Amino acid sequence: MKIKYLITLFIVLMACSEIQAQFGNRGNRYNRGATGRPSRLPQADTPPEPPKPKTAEELVDEEMPNLIKVLNLDAFETAIMSSVLKKYVQERIEARILELPPEKMKEVYKKIAEKQDAELKASLPAEKFENFLKMREEGVANTLRNKKKEEKKKKKKKKKKPEE
Repeated sequence: MKIKYLITLFIVLMACSEIQAQFGNRGNRYNRGATGRPSRLPQADTPPEPPKPKTAEELVDEEMPNLIKVLNLDAFETAIMSSVLKKYVQERIEARILELPPEKMKEVYKKIAEKQDAELKASLPAEKFENFLKMREEGVANTLRNKKKEEKKKKKKKKKKPEE
């Protein structure tokens, strides 16, 4: 009887140790090894990766829907505007990388803006180019808000006319 008892106890102990080894103690919040003791290896604190700077294409592609809406660009004008903006945004990014002194940076940005405006003026209709300059001064968000207000006013006027 003692032998059966010892064999059963031995089998139970072996099964428990296999279960412990296979599944471990997964519920704990600490870094513990298979023995249940804290690990002696230090944990490396890796800082989160800083976001990668956006490329010129990504920046322009984000703004193009707003520009199309504000300036009422057709497909051809959209393609021209997109390619010109990508070209000059890339130049601005390259200038920023050079880390020039502030006075020199203003001068470089001014030259880039002049070249961009000259190319857009030659490529776009005069009215749309003027709207682009106006939009750039006011900012895209303000221009969109103003355009929505104008559309609401037009809708109100259209509703009032049939009543008269």
